[in-house]
Amino acid sequence: MTGTQNAALLLMTLGEDEASEVLKFMGAKEVQLLGTAMATLENVSKDHAEQVLSSFISDFEDPQNFAVGTEAYVRKVLSNAFGAGKANAFIDRIMTGADAKGLDALKWMSSAEVVEIVDDEHPQIVAIIIAYLESEQAAQVIRQLPEEIRSDVIMRIARLSDIQQSALAEIENLIANKSKNVDHSGSSRVGGDKVAADIINALGSEQGDVVLEEIKERNEELSIRIEEKMFVFDTLLKVDDRGIQTLLREISNDLLVVALKGCDPEISEKILGNMSKRAGTLMREDMEARGPIRLSEVEEAQKEILAALKRLSDAGDIQLGQGGEEFV
Repeated sequence: MTGTQNAALLLMTLGEDEASEVLKFMGAKEVQLLGTAMATLENVSKDHAEQVLSSFISDFEDPQNFAVGTEAYVRKVLSNAFGAGKANAFIDRIMTGADAKGLDALKWMSSAEVVEIVDDEHPQIVAIIIAYLESEQAAQVIRQLPEEIRSDVIMRIARLSDIQQSALAEIENLIANKSKNVDHSGSSRVGGDKVAADIINALGSEQGDVVLEEIKERNEELSIRIEEKMFVFDTLLKVDDRGIQTLLREISNDLLVVALKGCDPEISEKILGNMSKRAGTLMREDMEARGPIRLSEVEEAQKEILAALKRLSDAGDIQLGQGGEEFV
């Protein structure tokens, strides 16, 4: 067994809650590797398990083989660690990775390998291929593209919607000519403003601002749509506690009461959790005492807070958790 499989075995023995806590401290690549190993482990002998876990477990009561590795277990562990949305993305990779074909196989490649595949292709083809990738991987590919086509590719991603199966088939053939592990994929909907926004967010503030400014020069309306998708109220979940505290010093309590009305409870708890106990209690009382508020007022209040967040982010006072370096 490889080191990754041994590490997966250890996680499987910890239980769902403990394994989830461990995974929270790992990067996407590590989670993907360990999740794949957990999903494929089965019938590990007791002797091998004792050897791997000797520093954690002194004895196994069950003399039979230690059977591990179910999709349900992996799905629950990843959901506990990252939430259902992100966990589903990992599960899709983990459960299909061994047989990934065509466009889906690109998600398993390094950014350099994807760049090699899209090299010298028309920007529209490049846009469709990159739109299939997760935002962080897509951003890595964008960084390696020639500067003169980066903004063009992202603009094309933002404009993508339904792709004809015949066009996808041609792209699959293109990948087949440059990669050995390819088959036809049935996916048909890619791209859009949100995908482009996620990629720009993943590029980081410096490169992202350059690309967005280039898009604005060519198509201001499109740049506004993309920027609106880059900063939504859920963006607050990406801000660390210190950043939230910095933001709270820039906005009024009255504005906050309106903005938090009916928003995701996770966001409310993150905001209130960064207040003093007394301030948090008073804020909850104000929110409960406030009667119904028009949705337009709530959205306007949230926009004001996001505008403050962007100012602080642009000034470098707040970090939005955009893809940094991997840990080794």
